Amino acid sequence: MNAITLSRAAAAQIPMVPGSNVDAYLAVLNTIPMMSADEEHALAIRLAEHNDLDAARQLVVSQLRFVVYVAKGYSGYGLPLCDLIQEGNVGLMKAVKRFNVAAQVRLISFAVHWIKAEIHEFILRNGRMVRLATTKPQRKLFFNLRKQKKSRAWLTPDETQHIAETLNVSVRDVREMECRMAGNDTSFDPAADADDKVAFLSPAHQLGDHRYDPARQYEAASDADGMSGDLHAALDSLDERSRDILAQRFLGNSKATLHDLAAQYQVSAERIRQIEKQALAKLRGAMPLAA
Repeated sequence: MNAITLSRAAAAQIPMVPGSNVDAYLAVLNTIPMMSADEEHALAIRLAEHNDLDAARQLVVSQLRFVVYVAKGYSGYGLPLCDLIQEGNVGLMKAVKRFNVAAQVRLISFAVHWIKAEIHEFILRNGRMVRLATTKPQRKLFFNLRKQKKSRAWLTPDETQHIAETLNVSVRDVREMECRMAGNDTSFDPAADADDKVAFLSPAHQLGDHRYDPARQYEAASDADGMSGDLHAALDSLDERSRDILAQRFLGNSKATLHDLAAQYQVSAERIRQIEKQALAKLRGAMPLAA
């Protein structure tokens, strides 16, 4: 019985999601024989020419063991290994779908990029509540910086310069990413069992809600009354036509257009725009706090 037949028989019993028992998942994968280049090529032709889903399934199953190997390399990011394996399997399936049999390369050489890409995206999306890297250069720097650092201590100036030159980025970008990686997520509210000293340090205690503070409410009301009085005084300083144009343009329920006002005052729309601009400039001069 050849490897393809074994793979077909085992494929229906291999879960794509490892679950919580990773050891049992690995034990099942170890029973799957390695696929030769000729067998892989034959399956790839069946998939490309006939859209054979059984061939695609066998190609995926034959490389699940390699996905586990890649996922273990990212075990230091604080995420469950089973989740990393699952994301890697997604990348493997995408690679099988896009595999070009005419490229004359083994599937695993083509798939490694897709497997790592899915795992990278998962780590950046779930490693922290606040995303460490959002742009493509930041993502590249994030993973390469972890590989370049030899210890958990802060980088020395020489090490920072060397990494910046190696990765072709600025020293500032390296130091900024190092600071991001060194930080931790902080809960906004204190833990339920936290004592008073620890609870006082939480952001919930430091960032108070002052919306209902009587002093602040009185101050806000006084400011609003003052600005309202200044607005009326500023409007009274305008001529009647300018005041009416502003009222119809901004203060009414239905906003008049420049062409409506041009027809009303028997002038061009450009002239109405000029009057409006001059009137707004006078208002800003009379109300410096609103400028």
